[in-house]
Amino acid sequence: MLELEKVNYVWYASYGSNLNRDRFLCYIKGGKPEGSGKVEVGCKDPTLPIEEATYIMHYPLYFAMESGRWQQQGVGFIGLKQDNKHRTYSRKYLITIEQFMDVVKQENNGAALDIDLHEIMDQGYKTIKDSWYGTILYLGNEGGYPVLTFTADWDLDVPFNQPSKEYLSMIIHGLKSTLGLENKEVIDYLSSKPGIDGYYRKADIEQLIK
Repeated sequence: MLELEKVNYVWYASYGSNLNRDRFLCYIKGGKPEGSGKVEVGCKDPTLPIEEATYIMHYPLYFAMESGRWQQQGVGFIGLKQDNKHRTYSRKYLITIEQFMDVVKQENNGAALDIDLHEIMDQGYKTIKDSWYGTILYLGNEGGYPVLTFTADWDLDVPFNQPSKEYLSMIIHGLKSTLGLENKEVIDYLSSKPGIDGYYRKADIEQLIK
């Protein structure tokens, strides 16, 4: 178990639109991401991540709900149960604990949140707000820092919903430019996900690749 008193940084592991580095940096510096309908306020500390790397989550990725940020269509979530058969691509960013809390706040429409990292790491995950991204999930440790992400508390028992082309394009750009995936890898990866499977054909996904 890490001694959090000695840790000032955490890895934030992204799996949705924040796979795209430019989009994520709008949460750090502020600004309006391409394709999004909302201007982000940014963190109180706009310092860029001190490190970043590709990270594989063994949790299922799915798309659901209707997002006001993204054309009233579905956005990405991960399930709460770890299973090694799932391989969800992620980009992890090493940021300060305060920045992580500011990012979570922005994902929860500016709501003030009481985040106890000790408790989250002890329990594995904790719902701090009954909202889309109000459940913080502890994924383990990397290089002496905890790896954290956030998702919903309903797991996979909600109706799936297709993401907009703008949102999916943002993820595709992240998978290609930030993670370095080839076109076929991107298509195969996304086409099987709940909320995309049955809504987008492989050819549709291919058309979104720039």
